[in-house]
Amino acid sequence: MTAGKDLGTPPQAPGLDSALADWLSYLEQLHSSEIDLGLQRLGKVDANLRQGRKPARFVITVAGTNGKGSTVCYLSTILQRAGYNVGVYSSPHMTDYRERVLVNGQMLSEQAHVGAFNAVEQARGETSLTYFEFGTLAAFYLMQQQPLDVAILEVGLGGRLDAVNIVDADVAVVTRIGIDHVAFLGDNREHIGYEKAGIARADKPLICGDPNPPKSIAGHARDIGARLMQRGRQFSFSEHAAGWHYRGIDSNLMNLPLPQLPLQNAATSLAALECLPLAVSADAIAQGLSEAQLSGRMQQLLYRDCELLLDVGHNPQAAEYLAEEIPKRFKNRPVYAVVGMLKDKDHGGVFKALAGCVSRWYLGSLNEPRGNTAVQLKAGLTPLYIEPTGEFDSVEAAFEQALADAQAIQIEKPLVFVFGSFYTVGRINQQIRS
Repeated sequence: MTAGKDLGTPPQAPGLDSALADWLSYLEQLHSSEIDLGLQRLGKVDANLRQGRKPARFVITVAGTNGKGSTVCYLSTILQRAGYNVGVYSSPHMTDYRERVLVNGQMLSEQAHVGAFNAVEQARGETSLTYFEFGTLAAFYLMQQQPLDVAILEVGLGGRLDAVNIVDADVAVVTRIGIDHVAFLGDNREHIGYEKAGIARADKPLICGDPNPPKSIAGHARDIGARLMQRGRQFSFSEHAAGWHYRGIDSNLMNLPLPQLPLQNAATSLAALECLPLAVSADAIAQGLSEAQLSGRMQQLLYRDCELLLDVGHNPQAAEYLAEEIPKRFKNRPVYAVVGMLKDKDHGGVFKALAGCVSRWYLGSLNEPRGNTAVQLKAGLTPLYIEPTGEFDSVEAAFEQALADAQAIQIEKPLVFVFGSFYTVGRINQQIRS
């Protein structure tokens, strides 16, 4: 999203009869910066808006560097299959702002979002809010209008000072920790782990799905009295040819179906579900695992007689996972990679992780305020002695060329692999739909 603008005259708020697009434009102008971590301003507005009420009977909050989206998806899908009403708040969206708030997997109307924005506007008074803060408060307001059993909240950035953390989690989940958002979270895993663990609460479960977690996570849990459930200790999993086994806190599940999304996050999700006082049957778990799919996460499509894989992976840790999974899922297939990334991402580290499984590179300029150009991306391939197949003015143009080259192969067409940013995958998804 574009950063807020420092305007001399405050922008005029739209009304209840305004379009959602008008409200989103208004939100972009309210604050002097795109990111302004801290809960003091937000808490003041939230007290006026929600008056201390929870968005659902139970709240699960999910933080982490990689794996948040798929963990949220597993939790939501399994709980729905178990018969519960589930709300999800996540960010960013791919093509439609309304993707950020889902109730039982469905988007709400534009009118509902406008009503929520209007309620936040009335509650905030003179308090300035960022785009993300305003949207987060509106999401919680929308959830309160629904008879939800569980609200699943995905942290936007960090955890301790993220807007989502104004709600107390009944179960806190921290997925894998990597190096990202250095300017805000620190440049090492210990600092980042501490920030992520800030979503935990005293006497409540904290599920950690990182196989080698920073010590700061356990330290923070101990300091505040949270009940830490650690992968490899309180819960674990093992993969087999025909499925996988989950060994949990109070239960063991055998021969579960292999999911499309990362298996490690499925195990983390099952550990979180064990900590909720809600009945979830083995059948609901198996069905939810089989059905869990998420746009932009290992998303497989068939388009113009070509097989596509879309993934928003944009840091070395995510790239390492993709480098393991692509050869397993697409054995002996050439891979034509279409990439567009933001400037603050470690594109050199990402390219190094993927170099062994990519046959051709199609570099696209990402035309966003923080977007990298194709020429800048090429600098990340140079140390690897890799020459890109092409450099393009946009990710859309890079995608079209990769498709054309793949179509020209008559036997065993290459996999066209699109990755690098939510913006990149969102634009290609939009291009496919149109």
